Amino acid sequence: MRIRLAFSPDSDDIFMFWALLAGKVDAEGLVFEADRADTETLNARAAAGELDVVAVSIARYPAIARDYLLLRHGMSVGRGYGPVVVAEQPRDLASLEGARIGVPGLRTTAYLVLRLLLPRFEPVVVPISPYARAFEAVRAGEVDAALLIHEGRLTYERAGFARVCDLGAAWAETTGGLPLPLGGNAIRRGLGPELVAKVSRLCRTSIAWALDHRDEAIEALLGRETRADLALDRALLDRYLAMYANSDTLSPPDDVRRAIDALYARAHAAGLLGDAPPPPGFETA
Repeated sequence: MRIRLAFSPDSDDIFMFWALLAGKVDAEGLVFEADRADTETLNARAAAGELDVVAVSIARYPAIARDYLLLRHGMSVGRGYGPVVVAEQPRDLASLEGARIGVPGLRTTAYLVLRLLLPRFEPVVVPISPYARAFEAVRAGEVDAALLIHEGRLTYERAGFARVCDLGAAWAETTGGLPLPLGGNAIRRGLGPELVAKVSRLCRTSIAWALDHRDEAIEALLGRETRADLALDRALLDRYLAMYANSDTLSPPDDVRRAIDALYARAHAAGLLGDAPPPPGFETA
């Protein structure tokens, strides 16, 4: 039985699945095939329903909830931190009202949260690969600021940019300290309850193995890194994984579910999720 996985090139995604794909954990007779694409592409592909397990933006899940369950494990959560808006010079977020802001995609959680914080701006989609593209767009005057996700939120300072707003910090301030749920793994309902439970358990086992063998996983990820423009080293990777591949990824506490529910409720009230009622925060264990 082949299980089709798809996840982004960013480090926390491959960290979650590496043990399963590298044979570090028993796949129990299943064969896992992996495909990687940028977050916005994954969000679009999820609508087709051909993937068995797909990493998606939490903002995207309501649109695919009919065909997919959101797994409790595999979450990328920011606690007081998250994607950042950057510009060439220091400024505040309010100064960007009506401005052009480069965004990684219109289906991403980062874009949704920015819309909640700054309802009026002109989004300009700037692909996150290569990572330098967002910085180039700002320097060339194509956009007035850029919204950075994944490892880019750790590299903007060395590229000479100033932080305008950390969305995770702003979200916490407006929600009484809730974390910011950014991404998760969704599993296809069509697999059936028995196979859904088995694949879910194996994915969780893979995350647990990586957390228990963190140094080995980090060395493997560094050896397979292909994004030359990111200049990822051990210190940066270690810092990034500490932020987004941790105990919240394996077993998120109740505040993560409440944060998902709050995000959907606020986005629905603002007319950003369409007419359908938002789904619950988690639908399977």
